[in-house]
Amino acid sequence: MFYQLYELNHAAVQPFRAYADAMRLLYSNPLNPVSHTPFGRTVAAAAELFERTTRRYGKPEFGREKTVVDWKTVAVKERVVWSRSFCNLIRFERDLPAGRRPDPKLLIVAPMSGHYATLLRGTVEAMLPHADVYITDWVDARMVPVGEGRFDLDDYIDYIIDMFHELGPDTHVMAVCQPSVPVLAAVALMEARGDRSAPSTMTLMGGPIDTRRNPTAVNLLAEEKGMAWFRDNVIMQVPWPEPGFTRDVYPGFLQLSGFMSMNLDRHITAHKEFFMHLVKNDGDGADKHRDFYDEYLAVMDLTAEFYLQTVDTVFIRHALPKGEMMHRRAAVDPKAIRNTALLTIEGENDDISGLGQTEAAHDLCVNIPADRRVHYVQPAVGHYGVFNGSRFRAEIVPRIVDFIASYGRAPAARPKVGKAAKG
Repeated sequence: MFYQLYELNHAAVQPFRAYADAMRLLYSNPLNPVSHTPFGRTVAAAAELFERTTRRYGKPEFGREKTVVDWKTVAVKERVVWSRSFCNLIRFERDLPAGRRPDPKLLIVAPMSGHYATLLRGTVEAMLPHADVYITDWVDARMVPVGEGRFDLDDYIDYIIDMFHELGPDTHVMAVCQPSVPVLAAVALMEARGDRSAPSTMTLMGGPIDTRRNPTAVNLLAEEKGMAWFRDNVIMQVPWPEPGFTRDVYPGFLQLSGFMSMNLDRHITAHKEFFMHLVKNDGDGADKHRDFYDEYLAVMDLTAEFYLQTVDTVFIRHALPKGEMMHRRAAVDPKAIRNTALLTIEGENDDISGLGQTEAAHDLCVNIPADRRVHYVQPAVGHYGVFNGSRFRAEIVPRIVDFIASYGRAPAARPKVGKAAKG
């Protein structure tokens, strides 16, 4: 009933939200003399703040229409190249000159943890000048009819393997946060089978490979509560009239509430500053706030079976680092990985995946030669800064680009990183 009450509350507030939006338009209209006064700007700011904090944010757009390649601006077009019920694989096609040597294929596996893949818009933008970029665009579970079937962690791994087959040999993969575990599992399964489509390189960024290391509040919550608590308290049915009516899901608004509560004071301060920017007519500061929260507050539901299996496998049983993880009836053995080069990246101040949790992949993938394994810790960034922001663009992207160029199977540059290193 909680999901239904949430929807009812959202509908009940709709008239007040419409009224607030009308007030915002009235008191921000330059033809209204009051809009040029502190009083008018204050009314408009209060109205916009109310409307934004009670709004349901829809799925954002990637909006990547151009990029710079070889110091020239080229057009970019999004195209779905692979599709299943719960995911679309998007390729960002660049309008490159005919005959130009192709760039490496890079599959970015976006997290399926409550936010849309557009959360990695900055990641895509930073990699477009250097690679032929593909990204997993996960579908909101409440938009998938029950007749389309279930989707769990095993299906997630199958999807990734199918994508590798779709893209073919000499593909490079980047897993951001949550998908680090299923991507590592998929590569291990493929290498164990001698699959030629296994990726050339695997970059894991801020992922929960072994959450026993430096456990964060998120990790401790999972261990303290146990599976029964999650099943009884956070799993709900999609209400009517959504397409996924009666599907059991972990609602996105619950995930968002959990994330915001971890840094509630920071979010309150950000909204207070947003209000003051509007009153002072500081358009740049207000626009930055809108851009960030338009993305951050847009959330999606996860299927119950995927969420519960992930919590149990990754955060409670620690199945992968213990050597107990299974994919259907096959054991997931990271020691089977021998040919795929491994790069792990962590943020010094990450409060979602603690330091050492991603680096643990090196202790599991013992048969990858030492000169094909690299670990880097980015100073002065948190979880978000591992895959977005100025330090990501200036300090992390060059390392990823160099790593991909060094260890691709195509006849390109030979390894530039001579040995495993810690940043």
